[in-house]
Amino acid sequence: MKQNIIHIALVVNDYDEAIDFYVNKLKFELIEDTYQPEQDKRWVVVAPPNSHGVTLLLAKASKPEQREFIGNQAGGRVFLFLNTDDFWRDFERMKAMGIHFVREPAEQDYGTVAVFEDLYGNLWDLLQLNPDHPMAKR
Repeated sequence: MKQNIIHIALVVNDYDEAIDFYVNKLKFELIEDTYQPEQDKRWVVVAPPNSHGVTLLLAKASKPEQREFIGNQAGGRVFLFLNTDDFWRDFERMKAMGIHFVREPAEQDYGTVAVFEDLYGNLWDLLQLNPDHPMAKR
């Protein structure tokens, strides 16, 4: 049997501002942006460059109870983890783009990590895993 998690829905306030942040600041690729008239919404998918794993489905909040979770989908915990092949390149580029880091870089047993906020306040780890880490071999 083979299965994959292909999308994680990220609740956003506005499609275009979310696309601007993820594509222009984080340098993600816009995989799909399709209008769905029957539901009057868009199917917007982004992914890190050269990624073959999980993608983000940018899901615009359409109800008041969904809006409450914009920026706090994990109750204040780090929610998403962006692994890179060059931590310092991406850290410096992201800082230059104005991305706010709430925890400065640190060396851990598993690799180098810093925590940043997306445009809504969701927390992300930017990390570069050590070559011997199990996920680095996938």
